[in-house]
Order: sequence, then structure tokens, then C-alpha cells
Amino acid sequence: MRNAMEWRTATVTLTQQIAEDVRLLEFAVDGPLPPFDPGSHSNFRVRIGGAPAVRTYSLLPAPAGHLRVVVKLHERSRGGSRFMWAFAAGDRTELTLPENRFELSWRAPYYLLLAGGIGITPIFGMARALRSRDIPMRLVYGARSRARMAFLPELQEEIGDLAVYDSSMGERIDVAAEIAALPPDGELYACGPIAMLDAVKSAWQQAGRGAGRLRYEVFGDSGPFAEESFRVAILNRDIEVEVRPDQTLLDALSEAGVEMIHDCRRGECGICAVRVIEHSSAIDHRDVFFSPEERQKESRICACVSRFVGGRALIDIGYRR
Repeated sequence: MRNAMEWRTATVTLTQQIAEDVRLLEFAVDGPLPPFDPGSHSNFRVRIGGAPAVRTYSLLPAPAGHLRVVVKLHERSRGGSRFMWAFAAGDRTELTLPENRFELSWRAPYYLLLAGGIGITPIFGMARALRSRDIPMRLVYGARSRARMAFLPELQEEIGDLAVYDSSMGERIDVAAEIAALPPDGELYACGPIAMLDAVKSAWQQAGRGAGRLRYEVFGDSGPFAEESFRVAILNRDIEVEVRPDQTLLDALSEAGVEMIHDCRRGECGICAVRVIEHSSAIDHRDVFFSPEERQKESRICACVSRFVGGRALIDIGYRR
């Protein structure tokens, strides 16, 4: 596991709405701040329903000693985005030093960058870094409307090969065509909603491309179903927990004293996956770890992001008496 977090205190120095439902936040970090590359993220301590929680946000290029993030106010927020949006200049908070699980390889002669919605956050820094080194690249940016596209004016000015898709106008990214146009030794970096990433992974595989030249990151844990409460019993443990709409299965189990192994908390590594024995409702898979075939089996679930659509379930976390 790579999740060795070093927490620091920081002061909010800037809040600015830069697109519809999108706010930029800047933090001055106490103590020395090491340099970080595009694709890095930090964790923030938040409070949701009066209880402490941790939320993760990708980092933007920022002045020395500062960290910058953009936060989308989600329609079905579990509380993290609302908490972050309440920050005002001068407020104090706690965050972790940057960590990178989505770093550029710097080995390819050409890069294709795909961003969906607020997934532009890590892609923005990558595009700037590649352009500053005159490395050939193409940036494809899609969102529900142009009003929701953060950094669009800056990108139009700075990035030469930029394709913009506005879904409110019926425009859609042709993922297969973009991959087909990518040189054989090029690399693809994508960040966006799960449906987009699933399409990217499927098209990449169908094109016969090497898995090592595709990197992706999910920007959130939204799924096709609205969040509902559900109950989960643990095999071989006399414990049953209720998972609220505003919390994850992993958090609910941890609060109940159930020891869980986990790392990324973003549905990427699969370390927190547990076996599903019984369930009375559908599984709302919000991870990017399981394949479509594995999801259809409904035999495992990533506790950090995925959930059940109401009802009750019995899971096996591996505990044996």
C-alpha cells in the first residue's frame, strides 16, 4: 500500500467560482511543501453530518507553498463538496502532502489526454507540462455544457490541439476514433466519470493496445443510482451495520469497529473488495477496478465507493473464527 499520508495544517487564501457549480480553492500550507507533478492529489479532513471524514481532490499547478484544487458541487453529494464549498479566505483546515498515483510516464513520443467534466483537473496540469516541453499531444474535453467546463478559456489559448464536446448540443467524444488516430507508441491518459472510463477501457482493449500505455483516474464515486440507506451483515461476525446515503460502506464498517484493509479509497486498487454472499437489491458498482464481466457476477464489491441500492446484504470480509 502506498497510502502513507503526512498531514499538515493550511489556510484558505483564495476561493473563486470558475464555472457552473465549480469552485477553485487555494491553500497556504504550513511548513515546507515539496514539489509535485501533474496528476497528484491531496486528502482533506472534512465533517459530514457532524462526523469526521476524508475526501480526496486532484491538485492543480499552484504558487510555491500553496495547493490548489477545484471542487464540483455535486447534485447528489455525500457532503464533501458542500463542506469544501463553505470555505472562506482565512479558514484553517488539515490536508495531506501531495501524492501521485496518476503520473505521466514521460516516455512516449505522443500523448492523448481525455477529460470528462471535472476530470479536467489532473489533465489540465498534464497538458500544461507537456506543452511546456513541446511534447506532441492532443487534448479532448467533454462536459454536459460549456458553462460547466473549468479552465476552457485558458486551454483554448494555451493548447493548440484541443477538441471540445458539449453534450447539451448532442456532441459526443468518439473514443474509438481518438484511439485509432493515436500513434502505436502513444499513450492515453483519461479522467472522468465511470461510464466514460469504461468506454475508454473497452475501446482500448478492442483496438489491441497494450495495457501499459493506458492510464486513467476516476474523479469521483458517482453511480447510476441515487444513494439510499442499506444494511450489511458480516459473515462470522455478530455485526450488522446501516450505511447512510452520505457515507461509504468502508466508512460504516470502520465506524462499527470492523477492521478493513484499504488504500486508495477511490475504487482503483481493489484492496478493500469484499465477497458478496447475499443481497436483496442491485449492486451500484462505482469502481474502476472490476471488469464488466466481474461486475455482472455481482460476487464482489469495492467497499470504498460501491454500494447496494437499498435493502440488506451479507458480505464476507475474510474473517474466520
